[in-house]
Parts: sequence; structure tokens; C-alpha cells
Amino acid sequence: MDSAQQGHEAREEKYTCPECQAGVLHLRHLTYFTQMEGELITVPNFPAWVCDMCGYREDDSRAENLLHILLNPRTGRRPLRRPRTTGRPGPKSTRDRAS
Repeated sequence: MDSAQQGHEAREEKYTCPECQAGVLHLRHLTYFTQMEGELITVPNFPAWVCDMCGYREDDSRAENLLHILLNPRTGRRPLRRPRTTGRPGPKSTRDRAS
């Protein structure tokens, strides 16, 4: 094993498995499957935490959030303009006390 691999293994975060409480979750790269508007979407090399004892799998939350942003049909479009509200600016609770 070269020094780069040893360094990577030393930095790898590990967590106790929430399912079996005996195993340790290790970061692995697996294929992620989801459906969007009736279409099957597959993402190879998706980071997931896998238990070394029971096989419990938990997708990496940061990667999953980024994927949802990428798959969002509104991504890259101009934001919708919201109508302006009339009335005084500021928190509602402040306006209610002034009345």
C-alpha cells in the first residue's frame, strides 16, 4: 500500500451503525437509483455509508442534496418574480404591538 492510500484511510470518517449498533459505517461509492417523473435515474459512484456488519446503507446527505439540486427541473432557470406586498416592512409581531 502506498502512502497516498494510507493517508486516505487515515482520514476516512467512521460512524457507529444506527441499525445494528455493532458495526461501523464506512464511506463507499455505489450506484444510486431514483425515479423522476416516471423515469429511472442511475448515478454511478455515488457516496454512501455502508455498515461492515449488517450492510445497512445510508446515502451521503451532502451528495444527495447536490443531486436533488441538479435534478430539480427549475435549476438554471430565472427565479419567479414574487408580487410586492403592501404594508409596512418589518416583522409581523412588531406591527401588531404598535396598533
